[in-house]
Amino acid sequence: MNNLLKKKILLIICGGISAYKSLDLIRSLKKEGAEVKTILTKSAKEFVTPLSVASLSREKVYDDLFNPENEAEMDHISLSRWSDLIIVAPTTANTLSKLSNGAADDLASTTILAADKDIFLVPAMNVRMWDHPLTKENFKKLKNCGYKFIGPEIGDMACGEYGEGKMTEPSEIIKRIENYFKFLNKDKKLKALV
Repeated sequence: MNNLLKKKILLIICGGISAYKSLDLIRSLKKEGAEVKTILTKSAKEFVTPLSVASLSREKVYDDLFNPENEAEMDHISLSRWSDLIIVAPTTANTLSKLSNGAADDLASTTILAADKDIFLVPAMNVRMWDHPLTKENFKKLKNCGYKFIGPEIGDMACGEYGEGKMTEPSEIIKRIENYFKFLNKDKKLKALV
């Protein structure tokens, strides 16, 4: 059984070198039959283009909190309510910091704070950034708030260093999301007689 078929996934892409992997993630989610809408942060557009993302998702790319074309829709509310699940990949150190402090200064962070769905964060950053005490504090804070984490992994980094901080591969992210929906569906099937 395909646990991603017709699932509505909101993918938030942040600005890190690993953003290119999000293109493969979109392709894989679509191949599994999921609907995918995306939010690109301002920094993400330095790494992947809205055209690439729109071509793969076959959906409009959202990137502006104050888009006059969508003012009546309030994208941060409509997108968070539309989705079955939100994935933030890559999740940068900056995004971890913003979320752990409740900042809402762009469409991505505002949507996350307005969300009533589970949120998966997929960290990707330099090993020293991941090991920094403030990043670890932000990680723990967000975990305690109910955010779910996928990764980071240990490996070679784009900067030439080696260590923990590498973004989890899209294939592994897909497995984790499939398992999430599999167990969610199992819980819905359980019934109790009293």
